[in-house]
Amino acid sequence: MWIRTALLAACVLLVQAAESPTAVGRKALDFLLSSNYSGFNSLLNASAKEKLTPEFLRDHVGKEVTSFGKAGVVGKPLLAASGVYTLVSFPVKFSLVEINVQFTIDPDGRVAGLYFRPADAPLPPEWQRPVYSKPATFRETEVTVGSDEWQLPGTLSVPNGKGPFTAVLLVHGPGPNDRDETIYSNHMYKDLAEGLASRGFVVLRYDKRAFVYGQQMSGTSYTLQQDTVEDAVRALALLRKEPGVNLKRVFVVAHSLGGYALPRIAKQEGKIAGAVILAGNARPIEDVALDQAAYTTQAKVNVTQDDLHRFDGFKAEVEKVKKLEPGRKENPPMVMGLPVAYLLDLKSYNPVTEMKTIAMPVMYLQGERDFQVTMKDFEMWKSGLAGRKSTTFKSYPALNHLFMAGEGKPLPTEYRVPQNVAGQVVNDIATWIAAQ
Repeated sequence: MWIRTALLAACVLLVQAAESPTAVGRKALDFLLSSNYSGFNSLLNASAKEKLTPEFLRDHVGKEVTSFGKAGVVGKPLLAASGVYTLVSFPVKFSLVEINVQFTIDPDGRVAGLYFRPADAPLPPEWQRPVYSKPATFRETEVTVGSDEWQLPGTLSVPNGKGPFTAVLLVHGPGPNDRDETIYSNHMYKDLAEGLASRGFVVLRYDKRAFVYGQQMSGTSYTLQQDTVEDAVRALALLRKEPGVNLKRVFVVAHSLGGYALPRIAKQEGKIAGAVILAGNARPIEDVALDQAAYTTQAKVNVTQDDLHRFDGFKAEVEKVKKLEPGRKENPPMVMGLPVAYLLDLKSYNPVTEMKTIAMPVMYLQGERDFQVTMKDFEMWKSGLAGRKSTTFKSYPALNHLFMAGEGKPLPTEYRVPQNVAGQVVNDIATWIAAQ
């Protein structure tokens, strides 16, 4: 699997504008490989300095680099364009693995991102606007969700005209997602936002708290409330303040973990007109994660002993989750990369049961080629909510977890293929919301 860090928004300061993107990237790489974190930090802009302190670089980024082994030959860099940015990727042969160290260079010659990619992962091409997006029919503005220390940047897409408009909030899946749910060159939420805005909906998407404040959250006992629910509720409040929004017609479209959390979001906010759940898991997150790990291990062409050992280690982590109990002294501080408080909070949580108590229309969409949240979860929603009023279910044989088309056995590598969310999905969401 490709390696993704929480450094998706890092940037470089004090670099002469005359330097080429390649020179800037090489300077940053040399600092990184020599463990000169103060030097690396000196290349960062003001916003990145707050996140990527020398201490954070040493304790988090440095440890990841160390896990690759001793650095050896640095190969010829590859360059690609991504909007106004330049991607510079250096293949580095470490003693344990070969990794592409990629920097995103902005127009001022400053680094705007750091990624580690496997040797066989190419630079992502630019995102291509889907045919169903009509940018002349809407405008986009930058907004801020919240006003405290956790305020989040977002994008509001507003159709041309006066309204009143139906509004839609996009709620992320797991991990440190940006507002577009970016994976390589695929931008699931940018596709949906532009597609729905082109159909006459106001759409709000925002960077997730873990994306913006990963360092600050690290080591704290956060739960699903701080990870997803609280910010979704605050984003809904922001939507309701937008001129031209029909306050009685504010909907939520939630993907993966966002769908799992949707019942809590709906109960806390209390005024959602309806929701669309995209591949939301019905099972506990540790069960879903274990099935994912088993699938991706077995799907490898050549499964090594190291692969099997890693899977056994993950199974042991899941067993730890199952044994967690409130107040138990033997509880470790973190399991599966999450605070114990996060997992304990979900011990008795059943999203299907919770949804039964919420009186609002809901549509569930599922890709049948999804190996992350599978048809098993979809069928659990269907059977658990049988007889519930205003509930719609639809699955798509050719679509994966990102609701993008593919063929054959679904594999993680297909996320590297530049695609867009299927037009039928955008149409189905828009048609269903309009009918409510």
